[in-house]
This record gives sequence, structure tokens and C-alpha cells, in this order.
Amino acid sequence: MRRLNLPLWLGVVVMFAGAFGYVYLFSRWPVTRDYPWTAMLLFAVALVLFVLGFRRAQRKVVPSIVIAISLGLMALFCFEVFVGTKWIPASKASPAPGQKAPDFTLADASHRNVALSQLLATPGTNGVLLIFYRGYW
Repeated sequence: MRRLNLPLWLGVVVMFAGAFGYVYLFSRWPVTRDYPWTAMLLFAVALVLFVLGFRRAQRKVVPSIVIAISLGLMALFCFEVFVGTKWIPASKASPAPGQKAPDFTLADASHRNVALSQLLATPGTNGVLLIFYRGYW
């Protein structure tokens, strides 16, 4: 009677939890979004489970295929996170460092509209520091 190779299939579940957990859960907080350490930790656990499952298997064909596909998906995830995110196109309309910014109006922390020209016209102001975040939060 054949037994279920629990470490192998648990490794697949942990691998998918690492990849999809980063995308749908861990990308919400800066500590887990900036570097996907949670996904890497889960991938390491999945690799250990794959080794245990491969050693436990009586026939090595199915575990080899499952592990190869899982390693390919882990490699694709790592490529997208570490290389693909660097391929953000440059913004052609953004001002260069040191260039005068066009006048605009935004809401401050008190939800009042403040114009750039209004901040520059304040007595004793030498300039305004503008920081643009290219984020999605």
C-alpha cells in the first residue's frame, strides 16, 4: 500500500503560501514589502520539505517533476521581485533635481489646500523640499 508523501505536498503548499502570501498579504507593510524575507523564509522551509519528501519517495519520478515545477515557480517569483521591479519606466514629465517645480495645490495633514507658491511666499522661507514617492499605498 502506498503512503501519501506528506513532506513533498506540504512543501508545495508552503511554497505557494510564500509566493501568494507576499503578493496578497505581506506587501501591505513596509517591513515585509521592501524585502520579501517572509517569502524567502517560507521558500527555505519548502526546500527542506522537498528534500525530505524526495528522500522518502519510493518512486522518484513524480517527486522530481513536482520539485522541478516548484523550483521554477520560486525562481520566477525571485526574478519578478528582484529584477522585474527594477524595470519601471522613467517618467519623462517629472522635474529634474534642482529644476523649478510647477505651481500646484495639495491637501496638507489638516485637509486644507496649500499651494506651493503660498509656501514659498511665507516670510523667512528659503525654499521648499519636495519628496515624491513612487508608491502605491
